Amino acid sequence: QVQLVESGGGFAQPGGSLRLSCAASGFTFSSYAMSWARQAPGKGLEWVSGIYSDGSEKYYASSVKGRFTISRDNAKNTLYLQMNSLKPEDTALYYCAKVADQRLDEYDYWGEGTQVTVSS
Repeated sequence: QVQLVESGGGFAQPGGSLRLSCAASGFTFSSYAMSWARQAPGKGLEWVSGIYSDGSEKYYASSVKGRFTISRDNAKNTLYLQMNSLKPEDTALYYCAKVADQRLDEYDYWGEGTQVTVSS
């Protein structure tokens, strides 16, 4: 069965960095686009970034563009999100998600999430 396990969350100060990882199993990882999404306390799910199956195209929400970088290692079945210049408004539960079809913000599987807290 499809499993997506996120790691790498934690506490960071404003301006700091964190790197999230997502270990994927149960499907042919290299055949699917993948995305990161997040949910802040009291808010809905927000798409953050997506990457094509071969890593050739990457897209970002305007709120994180220029600060976050998505990448993948298909040999290791792992998705990454490098987060730099973190802001308090980046505080959220971050999910790794398998893209369902064409749209990077539509998912058919996601993990349990990893918490990111940005505070001074």
